[in-house]
Amino acid sequence: MLHVRSIWNGAISFGLVSIPIKVMNATESHAISFRQIHLDDGGRIRYRKVCELEDSEVSSAEIGKAYEDVDGTLIPITDEDLASLPVPTTRTIEIVAFVPAERIDPLQMDTAYYLAANGAPAAKPYILLREALKRSQKVAVAKFALRGRERLGMLRVVDDVIAMHGLLWPDEIRATEEVAPDTAVTVRDKELDLADALMDTLGEVDLEDLHDDYRKAVEELVTAKAEGHEAPAAPAGDEDGGKVLDLMAALEKSVRAARQSREDTTGGGRDAEVTELPSGGTRRRGPSRTAPKEVGGKKSTSTAKKTAAKKTPARKSTTKPATGTAAKKTPEKRTTKSTSGTATSRTSASSGSAASSASRTSAKKTAAKKTSAKRTTSGKRTSA
Repeated sequence: MLHVRSIWNGAISFGLVSIPIKVMNATESHAISFRQIHLDDGGRIRYRKVCELEDSEVSSAEIGKAYEDVDGTLIPITDEDLASLPVPTTRTIEIVAFVPAERIDPLQMDTAYYLAANGAPAAKPYILLREALKRSQKVAVAKFALRGRERLGMLRVVDDVIAMHGLLWPDEIRATEEVAPDTAVTVRDKELDLADALMDTLGEVDLEDLHDDYRKAVEELVTAKAEGHEAPAAPAGDEDGGKVLDLMAALEKSVRAARQSREDTTGGGRDAEVTELPSGGTRRRGPSRTAPKEVGGKKSTSTAKKTAAKKTPARKSTTKPATGTAAKKTPEKRTTKSTSGTATSRTSASSGSAASSASRTSAKKTAAKKTSAKRTTSGKRTSA
């Protein structure tokens, strides 16, 4: 930044904060410039500043500014006159608002400048404004005076530097009513689909990869002529001569050409695309692979067990359940979850055991009744 010459010194007015800054051009032109020559003898044509009254050439130090009135009268205006104007923006970039960047119409953007902190004391407020712009994700709209006129500006952060774009005033942007086509045209959906396909095929581009081919061609032309060689031949023009005879055919041809160009650039094949799945996995798609079909697998063990259980009903016991206490102590067992003959046999054995227990209990009660009957008979005989 030190080798860049400042073109304006002043300050940024940020509320009650004043930030001393230096203004430098942020862009430079690399265009090849030509000189005007006399075709007869090759002599250079120069523009000379001549005073009309004296008919003599004058130097830049003798030239000042003047305003021409409607009657042709010239009113001299000095730099001191302009510096003493009662306008706060003569030496100050006055921030008036902070707005989202999309509020600025690109048509208004003009020359770009870098704003550098002017001295060590200016570093702290400079960094404060820079970080505030970063965090707010907004741009600052400002007014400043440069080269004899007040201008509108937009301040934004580029890397670690505050940059300012000169903006045209809104009334300096021409209206578009007379520029838009006034012919009624119907655009079909198929044409839009082809245009979308062409846009997708062309894809995106890194601006760092773009170069000035015209300047390179001019440099090669100058080198060839300086060495006495013939000028490079111009490439063959389009057969259609720039005329679109069939819009659909032109779109289809453009899509094919763009796809072919991309295949040549990527080495003859398109890379497989990876699509994120909702579950967090990935599915790979590509021209050489097809999605595998879903093959029906074996049912889960739990499902098989449930199905087997439904098909294996519990065996009913042939012995009637005993009444009374034995019936309460022997509940009916279910075997809906059994999946094998072993479970069924266990259920049958359990039922048999319950039946045997019930039979023994019943036999004991019968024996008890008989003993009671004998005692009663003996008592009667004794009493007699």
